[in-house]
Amino acid sequence: MKQFVLTPSMGKRLIGKAVACHPDVRAVLKTGTLVIVAGTTNGYVAQEVLRAVGQAQGFSTGGFRRGMVTPPGFDDASVAFEFPGDVILTDGKWRKGKQIFDVVESLRVGDVVVKGANAVNLRRKHAGVFVGDLKSGGTAGAAVPLVAGRGVKLIVPVGLEKRVPADIAALADELSAPDVEGVRMLALPGEVVTELEAVSLLTGARARLLGGGGVCGAEGAVWLGITGEAKPVRAAAQLLVSLAGEPPWDRQDDLPNAS
Repeated sequence: MKQFVLTPSMGKRLIGKAVACHPDVRAVLKTGTLVIVAGTTNGYVAQEVLRAVGQAQGFSTGGFRRGMVTPPGFDDASVAFEFPGDVILTDGKWRKGKQIFDVVESLRVGDVVVKGANAVNLRRKHAGVFVGDLKSGGTAGAAVPLVAGRGVKLIVPVGLEKRVPADIAALADELSAPDVEGVRMLALPGEVVTELEAVSLLTGARARLLGGGGVCGAEGAVWLGITGEAKPVRAAAQLLVSLAGEPPWDRQDDLPNAS
């Protein structure tokens, strides 16, 4: 076993690379529509996908979100960006400025929606997302019926720092009670991709969560154990070491090659 520590931003980059290489994503980039719903983790997914098709110029991770969790007392105005829309590609071409609501009626079997989450149960590989729009359910309310009703593929990138021990369906029911103040939760019927699945998708090695936490920028970090055959483990080691310089989310656009 080889062991590695990943900060949340390193984990987001790893997940972004993995989802961009997912077989269903690769297929839909040739024929069909891919919808990457705006979110901080999905910003990394969108960046990696757009790089893969040579269309990353002008994309910014900073504004690619609808909501954001920040520390108490944080000045959200310091990271305020104009919302650019979701990233939607049809037959591999980026349809700039579009949102999921613009294409939801046209999505069919074979199309793919990528939607982030706020909680994940690792044992059941089941995720849930907070819902602030109590009238329509927001982007999650648009995405979930597509899976059951039309056979659209839903991929859910979510970092290990969002792991919870509770059953997601039970937690969603609890947060839907009439006396609950704050956000609700919607369980997502999609394929979960955490850092663990990302390692497997990209290298063939197996990743196991060993622990977490840290200070000095490693708050929320996870400790992974990598096992498997020698070649996949070496590939995983090279990949994870390459992520070591990944800056925090709020410094992504300071990178010289951010787009």
